[in-house]
Amino acid sequence: MKKLAFGIVRHVVRAVVYGLVGGFTVLLVGAVLYLNGRPDLKVWHTADLDAEFTQDSQVDGFAGYLALEERLFAQLEERVYAQIEPADKHDINRFNRGSLSDPERWPTNWNRSFEWKVDAPRAAVLLLHGMSDSPYSLRHIGERLHAAGATVLGLRIPGHGTAPVGLTGVHWQDMAAAVRLAMQHLRDETGDRPIYIVGYSNGAALAVQYALATLEDPALPAASGLVLFSPAIGVSPAAAFAVWQARLGHLLGLKKLEWNSLLPEYDPFKYGSFAVNAGDLVYRLTSEIQAHFNTLDTAQLQRFPRVLAFQSAVDSTVSVKDLERGLFARLPVGGHELVLFDINRISDLKYILARDPGPQIDALLNSRQLTYALSVVTNRDEKSRAIVIRHRDAGSDEPVTIPTSFRWPKHLYSLSHLAMPMPASDPLYGGPDAGKSPGIRLGNLELRGERGVLRIAAADMLRIRWNPFYPYLEQRTLGFMQLE
Repeated sequence: MKKLAFGIVRHVVRAVVYGLVGGFTVLLVGAVLYLNGRPDLKVWHTADLDAEFTQDSQVDGFAGYLALEERLFAQLEERVYAQIEPADKHDINRFNRGSLSDPERWPTNWNRSFEWKVDAPRAAVLLLHGMSDSPYSLRHIGERLHAAGATVLGLRIPGHGTAPVGLTGVHWQDMAAAVRLAMQHLRDETGDRPIYIVGYSNGAALAVQYALATLEDPALPAASGLVLFSPAIGVSPAAAFAVWQARLGHLLGLKKLEWNSLLPEYDPFKYGSFAVNAGDLVYRLTSEIQAHFNTLDTAQLQRFPRVLAFQSAVDSTVSVKDLERGLFARLPVGGHELVLFDINRISDLKYILARDPGPQIDALLNSRQLTYALSVVTNRDEKSRAIVIRHRDAGSDEPVTIPTSFRWPKHLYSLSHLAMPMPASDPLYGGPDAGKSPGIRLGNLELRGERGVLRIAAADMLRIRWNPFYPYLEQRTLGFMQLE
């Protein structure tokens, strides 16, 4: 009887295992067929741009980096722009010379690194843009800091500014190596002047990683402070598995599996398509940051540079929780501040909210363990679009309310990850009253029709790309760097 029972159990277990394996195989095959059924790859997804900087590149300082960048853009011209198919020669393709999306329509091609020097600088500033982005995203804050007396370097981070294929093979260590070159260059250029890093999204993660490295390597020029916009400090653990999609594609010879999305390239200064490797890179970089924090004691962290961070309370790319737990809660008291931009709390909107960040914000404002200053940019009350700032210093008992001259523009319900560093006047991403663009305008798209028809998702058109409170961000940044 025992033998019979054992045999039945064995057959049942075997059937369950075979069923699970079969089901997984069916799902895997279905997923591969779906992913490989997306639009065909273009030359900007496949070109070999091998002049890109890596951590192993033998370059002579930042001048060598720029020389290599010049070679890279020559390759881009020869291997992408000169090779596009006739069907791709239309007015909203950045890789079609003369199109509305051509970066060369602009007086400056903001896809390249730039440096603005001052004869007697008051400070030096390194600008680090976000993932799939370009130096364009931080040009406005750079211009203002330069006008205030700072030497400013806008770094084109490796993998960016050329074609989406650039993000299929780059590693976070390549990016970190470029940051070190740029910081050493600024130290050589400005002597003992303070150096600040302004980082946006993944650029903010690179800034934090660099600051952690300086705590253990005195040869690296130290940053006097970090200003972070929409910082990517943590990502979903599911990102750890995304890279297997690309590896499976490589194994099967299916290049499309290297991509999370294959979209039109209509933006002159940001990629539309997104490589699987780019998401994996952010995961590995943020994991490195948390692992590095775990090795440091309080005495070492006391030397971490001051941080001023700006974050939307709702952000589909990064989260307030990850930022608070992964950075601010890890730092001892040291003059750090987190600025949160709340949603528009006008009463007409509250009934259609999918989620309300209010309880999370209130928990932070009322926390007795707050080791940093917290400022919340929010409505005066639910009947007014007028803006106040609820501010609480580290160690204080109660928040104070500070009036401002700002108001929520009509029809805006929140900021976004994209909006943080961009003024409403920006000619590419700005609002209804933006300056004249030499080409395409993306900040106020109003295409109407049936859903599912366009390759540009309706959600992308609805997502705000400009910050109505940008002057506040700019003023706070200048004050933080003592450049007012």
